[in-house]
Amino acid sequence: MSTAVPVPSPPTVRVVCVVYHPGDELVTFARTLAAASAEPVELVIVDNGTDPTVARAVADEHGARLIATGENLGYGRAANRGAQGARSPWLVVANSDLEWEPGSLDALVAAGQADPRAGSVGPALLNTDGTVYPSARALPSLTQGAGHALFVRVWPGNPWTRRYQAHQNSTGQRAAGWLSGACLLLRREAFEAVGGFDDGYFMFFEDVDLGERLGRAGWTNLYVPQVQVTHVGGTSWRERPASMISAHHASAARYVRRRYPHWYQWPVRQAAALGLRLRERSELRAAG
Repeated sequence: MSTAVPVPSPPTVRVVCVVYHPGDELVTFARTLAAASAEPVELVIVDNGTDPTVARAVADEHGARLIATGENLGYGRAANRGAQGARSPWLVVANSDLEWEPGSLDALVAAGQADPRAGSVGPALLNTDGTVYPSARALPSLTQGAGHALFVRVWPGNPWTRRYQAHQNSTGQRAAGWLSGACLLLRREAFEAVGGFDDGYFMFFEDVDLGERLGRAGWTNLYVPQVQVTHVGGTSWRERPASMISAHHASAARYVRRRYPHWYQWPVRQAAALGLRLRERSELRAAG
């Protein structure tokens, strides 16, 4: 009489790390992730670059699975690829330029498990100088978004930016309109129910769009500032600022079109498109 071999339970969390020609920051990511949870974690590295040498070495050292796409799929599409087939109840989508605090992933999962309507959970993202990056924000209205985009660099304390980033320094848990995709814990059930990230965003705004769709579906985007993760920031695009500036503005334009789709909102879309083109040109000149 044969005895059935039990199927092992999946880890509680699958971590999807999207990279593009990574360097030492991926080594740090994987090393600190190992101390972020006392439980086994499934790590999937999705490499959008053309040379997966570094990603393969890190995957081999840490028992991770490597998906080498062979092309740059963009952030959201690559994250969706890494999430496919997951059996764990929780997913993390993260940049490679993160440094996890010991126990931080366990604390995030505990916060999500305590709130059955939490579709996404985000930590406080610290800059390397210890300041808090505004990673939990309200969904931008047209006037708020335009005012923030136009004035944040020359007038950081403008009223539109203050409202957009309201309560960012709150020390207690709270619901947010959206959470940064740089480090985002997702309830797999919720993520799959809304169709994951919108593949139409190459980079930027895919997290804003996801947060909005989760909220519309009845899920909460939960900000947990007592959990802290350091975000070095910008390691994947420092050498290509012009292309990233253009990608950012293209994604912003897509978001506006999707949020204001009706025929009578045509003037809104046109005005936003013009403002974004002017801002893009200004930033490209400054970057050049």
